[in-house]
Amino acid sequence: MNPTPTLERLRFNMIEQQIRPWDVLDLEILDLLAQIRREDYVPPPHRPLAFFDMEIPLEGAKGAREPGQCMLSPKVEARMLQDLHVQKTDSVLEIGTGSGFMAALLAHRAAEVLTLEIDPGLAAIATQNLRRNGVANVEVRVADGAVPLPSGPTFDVIVLSGSVARVPQGLLGSLKMGGRLAAIVGEEPMMRAHFVTRVGEGKWESTQPWDTVAPRLLRFPEPSRFNF
Repeated sequence: MNPTPTLERLRFNMIEQQIRPWDVLDLEILDLLAQIRREDYVPPPHRPLAFFDMEIPLEGAKGAREPGQCMLSPKVEARMLQDLHVQKTDSVLEIGTGSGFMAALLAHRAAEVLTLEIDPGLAAIATQNLRRNGVANVEVRVADGAVPLPSGPTFDVIVLSGSVARVPQGLLGSLKMGGRLAAIVGEEPMMRAHFVTRVGEGKWESTQPWDTVAPRLLRFPEPSRFNF
């Protein structure tokens, strides 16, 4: 069944009123956001919110177990995708699959995507969503992204689809030369997007081009807090 005009109008408004004003100006990214049906990745109880400028809870997804899981807001997903400059030959690692929408966006830009999800119920839902939408170059794996990866595979792009207290140093070694890692780092009410590029053996360069706030990824370490 074709999308209704109302859905297409909402999608158009999301792109023109939320995403483009957030300095997402890459026409290929904007076209991709017009093509990928975000509503197909939103849990049915929250589907009317698919195009709103907000994080969408995933607790309503059947089988989800871990509390607090969310889809990031559309403008944050779009800006991260644009600023990573994903290429058709890239291999991508995503930490925090959620419902699979960011993995779908990445898959249309990259050669292959491995996405890790700690919640088995969400991993199953994401797998179904991706298959239903014909996305074939994504592997969804049930795993704790905070656990150091075994030595071996390296990636052109690593995306953390949620916030962390600090850039996970263990993931930096999993970048290929020239590889890029994106993470939202800090604590409420102020977090910054960090983009780290591997420029040599043991050498990385980092930029923090914009501010946002995002829900925490599970199991990553938090700074110690002392009460006096």
